Amino acid sequence: MSDPRRALDAIGQLPDVEIDVADAALHLARVDAPDANWEAARAHLSELAREAVQLPGETLAERAESLINLLSSRYGYSGDTEHYDDLANANLIRVIERRRGLPVALGVIWLHAARAAGWAAHGVDFPAHFLVALKGKTTQAVLDVFHGGQPMDAPELRELLKRIEGDTAELRPGLLRPMGTRAVLLRLQNNIVSRRLQSGNLHGALTAIEDMLRIAPDQAELWRQAGLLNQRLDQVAAALQDFQRFLDLSPDSQAAARVRSAMDELRTRLN
Repeated sequence: MSDPRRALDAIGQLPDVEIDVADAALHLARVDAPDANWEAARAHLSELAREAVQLPGETLAERAESLINLLSSRYGYSGDTEHYDDLANANLIRVIERRRGLPVALGVIWLHAARAAGWAAHGVDFPAHFLVALKGKTTQAVLDVFHGGQPMDAPELRELLKRIEGDTAELRPGLLRPMGTRAVLLRLQNNIVSRRLQSGNLHGALTAIEDMLRIAPDQAELWRQAGLLNQRLDQVAAALQDFQRFLDLSPDSQAAARVRSAMDELRTRLN
């Protein structure tokens, strides 16, 4: 579609399994960087898919090695350790141009290639560090795409967790839970939201959340966040609308009482 936001609206109506993760991330990147060369980025994604189809990989180890050879060795994708918080690292077009990015942005590239090859793959919602897993019949291979696709076994995952959560942290159930495609995209965009908030760019953060809602219109927490930002920006009618949508989706949540209280305060401004 020529209009990326119309494309995002259409993606928001799709079941998770039908979302093309790279195509959706490309539309999000177009919204964020409208002057970037998205056609070149799309051509590169097509090139990766064509090459991925030819990759050898009978076992999980062979598939991991093939992806490493393609994405890390041949095309030079790796994490940006020098300018980690640069917003470009969360924009797929800029990541493709620079071959550098955040873990989840790189993960989109790896998932795209793996799925083009016909291999089952998903994102892993590891604390503070996105990983990719190749799924076999009974096991999975977990890869750290920020570090060139390094395979992560239990000791390495434990070491990573300790770096994130402290020396007492230990592996626990749920750490390697799979992420759906929509959740991967939201995690990607949340990096933009958090960085804009840190810089005081409330309007920019709100715009990013509104684009997240295009692809995930039933995510109650996003409506609450949008309402809070509209409240801070003194956009009363918009905040009330967002908060009401949150309550429609999540009327009995822990935050519902606080949202109702905020709505009562906002209504006094309209009188």
